[in-house]
Amino acid sequence: MAEKNFILASGSVPRRQLLEQIGYTPKQIDPADIDETTRKFETPTAYVKRMAVEKASVVAARHPGEVVLACDTVVVVGNKVLHKSQTPEEQTAVMELLSGKAHRVLSAVCVIDASGRRALRCVATRIVMKKLTPAEIRAYVAGREWVGCCGYKIEGELAGYVRKIIGSYSGVVGLPLYETKNLLDGAGVK
Repeated sequence: MAEKNFILASGSVPRRQLLEQIGYTPKQIDPADIDETTRKFETPTAYVKRMAVEKASVVAARHPGEVVLACDTVVVVGNKVLHKSQTPEEQTAVMELLSGKAHRVLSAVCVIDASGRRALRCVATRIVMKKLTPAEIRAYVAGREWVGCCGYKIEGELAGYVRKIIGSYSGVVGLPLYETKNLLDGAGVK
């Protein structure tokens, strides 16, 4: 598949695979590697948008005159952003929190074009999860597919526990493709 003229500011394999699915293979991958700490009183939407913009800006500064694509995706329960679990105990608590409830996944996409103009979109998807048994939670945590992601991987074992998705499936995986394609096309990437 031919490469497109943009840089992906993410080392995420699922994001790269999603882009390739629609024929948008980046010419280069350059993860931003920024501080992802939530600010005090920052709403989840403001946080995810800020992360996408900061990631894109850092990478655009390293590659002047290039189109840069960045994205950030978070799981939100109520008004609380769930960050990546570091231990099985933290992930168990996440699964208990999500079990039997609806939550949101927010995915913000930022594209900075070759002239430095920035475009941003944020997509909210509602997920309804079945009530998980303690055995299902233990098995999911033991499988470790959650490592390195925020909350869980919808494209993995957990898909069998999702009752309903209202919104962008690809956004839950990590990159809302419809919005991303439009932003890249608008930046001159074809």
